[in-house]
Amino acid sequence: MTNESSLKILREFLLERTEIPEEKITPEASLEELGIDSLTQLELLFEFEEKLNINLPDVEERPKTIGELISVVEKHMSAKALTD
Repeated sequence: MTNESSLKILREFLLERTEIPEEKITPEASLEELGIDSLTQLELLFEFEEKLNINLPDVEERPKTIGELISVVEKHMSAKALTD
């Protein structure tokens, strides 16, 4: 899975559920500025779990940007690949 694949999943989720313009959903975008609250973040993580067939651990520190959120997912994906 690449950063682009994760970004695509995230974009599709947000475009279906919010009014955020697609061009604003970039790795540098602030979750707070986009209006993505903690509940929406949890829903996004569940979406990644479902689409990627993974279990994400509780995140100790909340991501502040789209890129940080994607990094959480990809870090776990890398760890899972090593144990499979």
